[in-house]
Amino acid sequence: MNKRSSQSNAELIAGLLFVLALHGIVLYGLWSYKLIPAPDEAVTLLVNLINPPPQKKEEPPKPPPPKKKLEKVKLEKPRPIEPPKPQPVLVAKAAVVSAAEPVAPPPRVRVIEAPPAPPEPVVEAPPKPPAPVMLSSELSVSCPQRSAPDYPSMSRRLNEQGRVELRVELDEEGRVASVRVHKSSGFKRLDEAGVQAIKRWQCNAAKRNGIAARAVAMQPFDFILEGE
Repeated sequence: MNKRSSQSNAELIAGLLFVLALHGIVLYGLWSYKLIPAPDEAVTLLVNLINPPPQKKEEPPKPPPPKKKLEKVKLEKPRPIEPPKPQPVLVAKAAVVSAAEPVAPPPRVRVIEAPPAPPEPVVEAPPKPPAPVMLSSELSVSCPQRSAPDYPSMSRRLNEQGRVELRVELDEEGRVASVRVHKSSGFKRLDEAGVQAIKRWQCNAAKRNGIAARAVAMQPFDFILEGE
């Protein structure tokens, strides 16, 4: 029994080897005629088949925008223009009054006049004072109390001489109201000495129509050094 089993196993192995050898011969023949790809190409093909390249996902197409609905506009038919209706004309009829009927007189209109405005008061300007009386003679004639001017000592030393004419105005009581130099002597000290002398004078008041009035007179002074 053991011998038969070992023989059968040997025969089976020999058959398998024969089959394998036969397949190898067939594969070699196919490879030689390039019916079967090389081992590298086969591996590549197997890799490509096992790991295919990822495909890009295509985005779904966007839906087109909704179309706007076209609104229908109804055009109204133009209404016919009606002509204006003629308005009735009112005719005023004058009342006919017969001669026999009495006619009332028209009412009288009373016009009341406004009282006149009172006249505005007239403001009179104050009267101007009368012009002073101009004395024909020198003032000294009307002045009983008078004194000659003092000769300034500085003018004596400097030998200052001259004639000064003064315009003097008297008030209603005969007092000296103002004095001013009408014509200078050429030296201020001599002119001032004459003015101061006039201010000490007491004169009589001038009269106009028997009434005391202001007066104006001229008064000269001669300043002369003795021995000249």
